[in-house]
Amino acid sequence: MMETAVRSAARAAARRLSDELGQDLRTQVEDALEAHDGDTRPAQYLDLVSLGSLIVSAASLAWTIYKDQREKKPKPAPKEIAEQVKPGLPPSDQIPSAQRTRIIEVVAEEVLGNDS
Repeated sequence: MMETAVRSAARAAARRLSDELGQDLRTQVEDALEAHDGDTRPAQYLDLVSLGSLIVSAASLAWTIYKDQREKKPKPAPKEIAEQVKPGLPPSDQIPSAQRTRIIEVVAEEVLGNDS
């Protein structure tokens, strides 16, 4: 089962981004969460054709990076986490670079905001 923090961050990011990226984004994220359920290993990602899959994959990787780093630095900045997430996700020709960066930054903010 995917960690609650990852699910919460993905849903919160979808809410924040739905005005920019379309109202069906929340449904895409729910579909991606369902497909991703049970697989929290950052090396395994869903096809990043959909924005929902990107959000869920970014949330999973951001949470993993944050958990690994919090012993060294209790509260890293979202930008620090986002910069480490970017190269960890496969590139996508379907999602413009600026949009991908924005999504990753919002997800990192939500992961750090949902730290429990």
